[in-house]
Amino acid sequence: MEKKQKLKKVIKEWAKGEEKWKFNSNADDSAIFERTSDISKRHNRQTARYAPKPDAHVADLEGIVIECKGRAITVETDDGDYICKTYRSTISENPDATLVVVGDKVVIKPIAQPTEIASGEGLIQEVKARRTKLSRSRERETNRSGELEHVIAANIDLLFIVSSVAEPRFRTGLVDRYLAYAEYERITPILIVNKIDLAEPGELEDIANLYAPLGYEVIGVSAEKNIGLDALKAKMMGKTSVFSGHSGVGKTTLVNRLTGLNLPVGEVSEKTLKGLHTTTFAKRLKVTNDEGETGFVIDTPGIREYGLAFIPREELRHCFVEFRKFAPQCRFPSCTHTNEPDCAVHAALNRGEIAPSRYESYLAIFEQAIE
Repeated sequence: MEKKQKLKKVIKEWAKGEEKWKFNSNADDSAIFERTSDISKRHNRQTARYAPKPDAHVADLEGIVIECKGRAITVETDDGDYICKTYRSTISENPDATLVVVGDKVVIKPIAQPTEIASGEGLIQEVKARRTKLSRSRERETNRSGELEHVIAANIDLLFIVSSVAEPRFRTGLVDRYLAYAEYERITPILIVNKIDLAEPGELEDIANLYAPLGYEVIGVSAEKNIGLDALKAKMMGKTSVFSGHSGVGKTTLVNRLTGLNLPVGEVSEKTLKGLHTTTFAKRLKVTNDEGETGFVIDTPGIREYGLAFIPREELRHCFVEFRKFAPQCRFPSCTHTNEPDCAVHAALNRGEIAPSRYESYLAIFEQAIE
């Protein structure tokens, strides 16, 4: 009887709007009403345990993020690996961007020390400014975290743009987007063409003839047949590299061959002939050669579309290296090479000195770029 009266009182107050209430269902299927203020207090109590507890005897540590898997962020330090979390007071020197990514240099507060069989635990206090990054644009309204820039990996020296000649087919549009981004971020790009064992005669040469004259290195490999991997590994020594590209081109298979690991790999859909996502989160791995030299590679999830909307249009024209030779001859110094009269880039395109596929890629990115 007492419970019924209390419930009637709650419903009456709720109907009057005197207090906000939330209807919850218990595990035993009984129903209760809770004040939203009580829910907030309970939530604060539950999350309070993640707040750092000052300890004068435990010094902060600096480290590098080597894996981001949901809320669990693995940080490598001189004292061992720590599984860390961010919290409300985590400071970032990278505004409007993803808070923590693989490759970030961070400062952590140790909570539990690592042992021989388990990683330590800690809280990320600070995320240092990124020297370089691999990122793509995001709409602030369509993502819960609210950042404008979705960063995939940070502090990288080499961007390996992984493609394939078949299964799936080579896509100039996606490759050109990566190359434009590399120019914008001043990261050295190297184009890897995988699955050359499946190439038709002259197919690899056509790709090389398109990009090599622009100054881009093209390396043909076959992860399945172990072709060209020694030359690829030599490029990686002493550097942090990132492998990125279309889903299904063989990035993870290449990483397995280079690192000796056995990460799960996917297949190409028989229906769409497109790659299926296998790598769902980025991770930083060590690569060692026969001489004992080391480098690091970051394997990233496959990307089917790569947005570059954050590159201003006036900067984009400098990201296509073949335009630089002709741009000074344009009638207008601010020529966008789209519809202006007396455009030297247009003239070069008509003379066959600029590849039509590259110019088409430029126009496609230009439409998305910031005005």
